[in-house]
Amino acid sequence: MKNSLTNFLQRNVVYFGFVLVFLFFAITQGEFFLQPSNLLNILVQSAPIAIMAVAFTFVLASGQIDLSFGSVVALSALTGAVTLQATKIWWLGALAGLASGILVGLINGLFTLGFRLPSFLVTLATMGIVAGVARVITDLQSVPVTNPIFVSILGGGRIGPFSTILLWMVLTAAVGWHFLRQRRYGAHVLAVGNNPAAAAASGVNVFRTRLSVFILMSGTAALAGLLYAGRLEGARYTLGETDLLTVIAAVIVGGTSLFGGRGSVVGSVVGAVLLSIINNGLIIAGLSVSQQMIVKGVIILLAVALSLREEKT
Repeated sequence: MKNSLTNFLQRNVVYFGFVLVFLFFAITQGEFFLQPSNLLNILVQSAPIAIMAVAFTFVLASGQIDLSFGSVVALSALTGAVTLQATKIWWLGALAGLASGILVGLINGLFTLGFRLPSFLVTLATMGIVAGVARVITDLQSVPVTNPIFVSILGGGRIGPFSTILLWMVLTAAVGWHFLRQRRYGAHVLAVGNNPAAAAASGVNVFRTRLSVFILMSGTAALAGLLYAGRLEGARYTLGETDLLTVIAAVIVGGTSLFGGRGSVVGSVVGAVLLSIINNGLIIAGLSVSQQMIVKGVIILLAVALSLREEKT
């Protein structure tokens, strides 16, 4: 009975944490925190993180890791912005940005799986390579994004009081949940992450499944980069620099196992919003960026400790 209660609390810690953190800032910073415009801003700020967290859930659940997606955000945003500037065709810019991200994911997957290298080391290397390429593309210069259709569709438009970036977040979360929980693909991802040998023996194509999660991760990071570019009406090599830590924290706090075999898309999205609430509340309270980074680090440590403890029970 005690173990069942402990497991229940561990698996739902993100939801309890969400309620407690929200109430804490509502009580201590209520004058500004509870303003409707501020609450909408929290959701908008969390949207790109939540979108990438959905894909990262699949990566971790399959037993892999990807450290390069933060750099992919900048590369894809810049590729899309430069293409848009050259062609004046919004969908070509979007397509070029997505293609650059998918290419990075393909390279990550092929090197990791084809040469049987640790995904941690492969994506650590590509993180540096991609970051360097992003800097070279425009010689560290920002690229404005002024195409009204691109901006409207990719993060800068509004439908009623809601930004279009929120619609992208909801759509990504819904599709991710459906494929992880309702489709055979999700079952294959979890099976591969839990026991690759057993999954292969039961007919699951382990190579193809793991390759697909790398492509999914980089493609989703590319989408996030385009959404940043659309919302900010510009692209810069610094986009996504701090997203790696935040996405990892959101997914781990959300209940996805570090060892593969278990993942929660809903938990990852709630984790992303939770971290955005913490950032927002700390800013209102007057804390600096460095102090916010410390808080994120503490959250990751606590989440990892809970994850490790759960695996041992």
